[in-house]
Amino acid sequence: MARILVVDDQHLIRSGIVTLLRTVQGLGPVMEASDGEEAVAAAREHRPDLILMDIKMPRLSGLAAAERILALGLDPAPRIVVLTTFDDDEFVYAALRAGCNGFLLKDMPPQQLLSAVTATLSADLLVAPARVRKLVERHALPHGQRSRADADATSVLTGRETEVLGFVAEGLANEEIADRMCVSESTVKTHLHRLMTKLDLHSRAQAVVFAYETGIAQVGGRPEAPGP
Repeated sequence: MARILVVDDQHLIRSGIVTLLRTVQGLGPVMEASDGEEAVAAAREHRPDLILMDIKMPRLSGLAAAERILALGLDPAPRIVVLTTFDDDEFVYAALRAGCNGFLLKDMPPQQLLSAVTATLSADLLVAPARVRKLVERHALPHGQRSRADADATSVLTGRETEVLGFVAEGLANEEIADRMCVSESTVKTHLHRLMTKLDLHSRAQAVVFAYETGIAQVGGRPEAPGP
């Protein structure tokens, strides 16, 4: 049974989402927090499987709270979905870059929200791969402006891991990557797990962002060929 934490400083919105989720059979306890500081404390104590996180809150923003929660090293790490009233690419990109799994608009219909929550509990990414690619192509730092530390981080990857990361950046599913590489899907999952562990990445979307910002994937083009 999945444990869910709803974080929003607006009581009416927070209580509405909590009440809605508590009507779903099969879900575990639904907890709530009113700001980012409370969210970090609740995540540490209750270890939720999924966190629905508002972006703009007093004391600590949702993005800052997400970064702190992911830095706690909880195992398994919670999936974090950002709640926003704005379909704003910059907010969404910042959330994905921080390691969040996707975003939802607060004004979406209740049934659609429930479907999205269910989908997030069974999948790593709540944003269509094509949307992720468009976001990173629009907001990723141009070549030559990337952090040297980030660029150097790619040196820890094997050639196969770099190849998998490039395909992930293309938006390919594990099964499609396996077909491209002529290996089993379990092998792809192993490479993906290892590269995400090495790079301290928390979501598939964050891996896509990393690939573009370090040049493994090219803005407006295909990923670079992996090293030897």
